[in-house]
Amino acid sequence: MNLGTTKINIVSDGTILMDGGSVFGQVPKSQWETQIKPDRRNRIRLALNCMLVQTPKVNILVDTGAGSKRQDKFKETYGLNGNKLLKGLRALGLTARDIDIVVLSNLQFDHSGGCTKLDRSGNAVPTFPKAKYLIQKSSWEQANSPNERFKHSFYENDFLPLEEKGLVELVDGDYEVIDGFNVKVTNGPSAGHQIVLVERGSEKVAYVSDLIPTAHHLPLPNITAMDEHPNETLVQKKDFLDMAVDGGWLVIFGHGNDHSAGYVHKKNGTPQLLPVEV
Repeated sequence: MNLGTTKINIVSDGTILMDGGSVFGQVPKSQWETQIKPDRRNRIRLALNCMLVQTPKVNILVDTGAGSKRQDKFKETYGLNGNKLLKGLRALGLTARDIDIVVLSNLQFDHSGGCTKLDRSGNAVPTFPKAKYLIQKSSWEQANSPNERFKHSFYENDFLPLEEKGLVELVDGDYEVIDGFNVKVTNGPSAGHQIVLVERGSEKVAYVSDLIPTAHHLPLPNITAMDEHPNETLVQKKDFLDMAVDGGWLVIFGHGNDHSAGYVHKKNGTPQLLPVEV
């Protein structure tokens, strides 16, 4: 999208396979499999969508996908075919050194894995060496000391090398990154989870990450089993959808594979998607 002097693009880091039951939580398989067909291991394919915002003065990347550091067994488990983020940026005329700010919706590996890469010695180093990485303080604390439910969601080599290089900026609560580019905390999916809201004139774009991971999660009961506080997610989801419908927001889904973006309207009180290509 071109919003005056601001450009917004979805940049993919490939896809990931996740357990369908976990992705749809309490929704019975008999219902969700009519929308997304699982493989023989009950996994469904999700996208790893990142958002690039370009202004005349700054290039901002929202989330970094899963990256390419993982071992082959890990890649096979999750069906990762990533390492596409940098290629996507190059297709838009940018290199890793052109990124000025990275906003991380959370530090789980499928959103922060691409923050670092392995150098020739096998050490994890920042992928975007000139960027400032904006992370919620509570998200940072959880990632550094996860409980038993979430310890397999975080990997220290995704984010500690950023701190070692002095690239991390911890924030606490809602804030404005640049004029018209705001971050809102939505703690339901995980501690310090944040969504991004971009406004340019009458145009409004929201990157919702795990709050509404795919268009199939627009129905209010569709909340993943991985959410830390699902009832809080429900409240935040209601608030966001009301805003999106009333304000005409274009919604970008962090894991939307068949539909990565669209506008939301309500039919008989139920939120539905009007898909668009971004």
